[in-house]
Amino acid sequence: MTQPLITIVDDEPEIRRVLTDALEEAGFRTQSFARAREFEAALKRVTPDVCLVDLSLPDTDGLALVHRLALERGAAVIIISGRAQVQDRVTGLELGADDYITKPFDPAEVVARIRARLRSPRIQNSQSDVAGFNGWTAHFDRYVLIDGDGNETPFSHAEGEVLRLFLDSPKRLISRAQMQEALGGAAGDSFDRAMDVRISRLRTKLGENPKNPRLIKTIYGAGYIFLGDVEWR
Repeated sequence: MTQPLITIVDDEPEIRRVLTDALEEAGFRTQSFARAREFEAALKRVTPDVCLVDLSLPDTDGLALVHRLALERGAAVIIISGRAQVQDRVTGLELGADDYITKPFDPAEVVARIRARLRSPRIQNSQSDVAGFNGWTAHFDRYVLIDGDGNETPFSHAEGEVLRLFLDSPKRLISRAQMQEALGGAAGDSFDRAMDVRISRLRTKLGENPKNPRLIKTIYGAGYIFLGDVEWR
């Protein structure tokens, strides 16, 4: 069985070396790139399972690269950055990153976060890639939501994981602990904030009233319930 492919995009040679050694020792295949343009050229030949992306790249804005990966490629993206400000984390997650790790880091933690990503429910886990609910159609093969008028709205890989979790368990309470177990990632404020961001963005894309959402209901102190009528196609 082919081992998962992990790509590293970071202009620091030592960071690339440390991550490559740790990942290959853990049994992963790796590719590393110092420039975004080299990485994007490689994407035309092969799609990695997880992308590790630094935000401070010499030839492009790392956040713009994360956004393109999340929306255009549907790739799982973990940011690894020296930017430790809360706003940087929030922005990265809002643009579609699945996780955010700050430098300096323990390579073992990076390996653990990647394994958590790979254990999470991926697009191919259900028998169908298309679900209809309350006038909307979600295409998980193309990462788009289509409304009743045929208008398409893209969603990221991270947003898609949360949406699929809801569509697989409609009208059932999903606790934060269950979300953390299903989607992977380290428990705590960072994970909770990531979930808040993704759910907020999904509500916006679904045209929900944030003060009184019809589909994704918050049950304070307990979790979330998706109230739509779901049909997998």
